[in-house]
Amino acid sequence: MNFQVIPAIDLHEGGVVRLRQGDYARETRYAVAPLELARSYRDAGAHWLHVVDLDGARAGGFTQLPLLEALARCGLSVQAGGGVRAATDVQRLFDAGAARVVIGSIAVRDPQTVRRWLRDFGAERLVLALDARQDQGVWQLPSAGWTRAEAVTLDERLGVYAAAGARHVLCTDIARDGMLDGLNIDLYRYLAERAPQVGVQASGGVCDLDDIRAARTAGAAAVILGRALLDGRFNLSEALAC
Repeated sequence: MNFQVIPAIDLHEGGVVRLRQGDYARETRYAVAPLELARSYRDAGAHWLHVVDLDGARAGGFTQLPLLEALARCGLSVQAGGGVRAATDVQRLFDAGAARVVIGSIAVRDPQTVRRWLRDFGAERLVLALDARQDQGVWQLPSAGWTRAEAVTLDERLGVYAAAGARHVLCTDIARDGMLDGLNIDLYRYLAERAPQVGVQASGGVCDLDDIRAARTAGAAAVILGRALLDGRFNLSEALAC
C-alpha cells in the first residue's frame, strides 16, 4: 500500500473552514473558494482530496452534493463524508462522483449496518472514521461531529472492523485537531501494529514536514493535511515530496 498525502477541505455553510478540536464555536474561515482550493491542490500534484461536510456531520445528511460533483470533475479522487446515516446516503455520494465515502457516526454506533455496507459497497470504497478523544487513558469515540458521547472505545470498533475486512480507517486525535501541535505518532504506531491489514489514515495536529515523515515511519497508510496547508506552514508540493 503506497503512502498517500491527502489534502483536506472542511466545509461549513459553503465555505472553507477549520475547527479547533472539533468545536464549531472555534472556527477559522478562509477566503478561498472550495473549488479553487481543490484545483490548486490538483495542480500541486495531489491525487486524492478529503472533503468533510461539517453541517451534515452535525445534523445528518450530506448537504454539498453539487459542490462534490464539481470537485469530482476537477481531476482528483475524492473521499467525502459528513452526515452519512443510511445506505441511500452512501449511494448518493457515489452517484455524485465520490471515489470513497467516509462513514463516521454510524461506524461508531451501528457496526452491524457498517459491516453490511462493507460487503455491499466494497471495503475499498469505504473509509471508517474512528475519531477518538482520550479519557482517563481510554480512547473514546464521540459521534455527531464529535458533539455526542458514545459508550464505545476505539479498540472495540477497530477490532470489529478489522475482522470484517475494512481496508481504510481514518483516525483523528480530536484533542490535536486544528491545533498544529503535531500528530500523535504513538497512536498511529499502535493502530498499525494492532490492525496491520487496515490502512490507517492519520489526522489531527500536523504542523511540519517531520510529522508526515513520522506518520509514514509509524505505519500509517496516509496522512490528512488541513490547517497546516491553509496557514502556509508548508506547501503541498513539499508535503508530497515526503
